[in-house]
Amino acid sequence: MPLIWPCDNDLGIVKDYWDDQESADLSAFSFARVLQRFLEWRESDQFEVDSTPCLKRINVLAHSMGNRVLRETLRVWRKYSLPGGVPMLFRNTFLIAADIVNESLEEGHSGELIVHSSRNVTVYFASDDLALRASKASNLKNRIASRRLGHSGPQDMTKVARNVFAVDCDDVNTRYDYPKGHSYFRSGEVFGEPGVVFLHLFAALRSGRVFPEDETRRMTILRD
Repeated sequence: MPLIWPCDNDLGIVKDYWDDQESADLSAFSFARVLQRFLEWRESDQFEVDSTPCLKRINVLAHSMGNRVLRETLRVWRKYSLPGGVPMLFRNTFLIAADIVNESLEEGHSGELIVHSSRNVTVYFASDDLALRASKASNLKNRIASRRLGHSGPQDMTKVARNVFAVDCDDVNTRYDYPKGHSYFRSGEVFGEPGVVFLHLFAALRSGRVFPEDETRRMTILRD
């Protein structure tokens, strides 16, 4: 189920990225209400009318600045509805080409609730993602210096929780999405055919484990 937020369409990708940050933050309030209504429904008497338990898992995929929307949604949700903390609602959270700072997932930082609400958090990143370079240029123009999570992965894997995994897509991103190398999860070199990123993501969806062959592993490099 796609969740759409109202990003801008200004002339020039750098200006677009700066303006979209505000739109992403404001969208969080609406999405937080969606999550709260879902939680209320799940815990209501109406949910118990049907004695057949629902075994479906919830997985979320956030792309580019959609990661900022997800981060702010969880922050707003906790602030106004869940002072005791967010529940572990998601089985897998896939953060692809994430346009948030690369320390975000560390405890005490702005994206820590993404980790708290998920069984697995998988970060897909590529250092030559041109769209994220535009984001970095926009932030530098506005005197904010930061590396993006979608460029480098987590700043320090020893500072993030054990349920955070990092996947380097540098070898395939521009081949799958030339020349920007930004939407590389959708297909492989042939449009409509799955690439290694999609297949890795899909395997985690099916198994519930990012590296089922080695559950102590936390990082990998994807190659065709």
